[in-house]
Amino acid sequence: MSSISITPEQRRLLMVAALLVLTVVAAFRYAGPHPGGPGAVGPPPVIPAVRPPPLTVDVVGAVAHPGLYRLARGARIADAVTRAGGTTPPADLEQVNLAAPLADGEQVVVPRRGAATASASAPPGSPTAPVQLSTATAEQLDALPGIGPVTAEKIIAYRQQHGAFSSVAELDAIPGIGPARIDQLKGLVVP
Repeated sequence: MSSISITPEQRRLLMVAALLVLTVVAAFRYAGPHPGGPGAVGPPPVIPAVRPPPLTVDVVGAVAHPGLYRLARGARIADAVTRAGGTTPPADLEQVNLAAPLADGEQVVVPRRGAATASASAPPGSPTAPVQLSTATAEQLDALPGIGPVTAEKIIAYRQQHGAFSSVAELDAIPGIGPARIDQLKGLVVP
């Protein structure tokens, strides 16, 4: 039998190699998630979906079934008209922006052909019915007292960026409209 002689330097190298192998094995063993072991990660928590409350809108005018309707947040005027049974033959859809987003508490008016609109039948600056900030055209907004074409475009840009108005007080976020102007518009505009 022959004996293997190991020098002290070789013994140190073997010990270093053995420690290295043990370190690598331990790293693989404990690095990944193992049930009940170190670093174990359970399944992700289940977060219940929070559904925002629905919108309630009043659909009136030239629709099959006028009335109050509940629609999901993010719904458009077209959705409200559809829920009301669609339009009737005398409806004047050129006066309605079907793509406009709805706001809670909003009244959607589908006018009849030939019916005078607030901006056409009233002198500028004194509409007979409140102007809906969430659906009004630039011309309808421009007809309001203290709102010129530039501010009307700012209102429309704000509406496109932030969605339908939920209150008249939101006008305060638009440059050029302050508390005094909002007080002047009370009764003349609705969200």
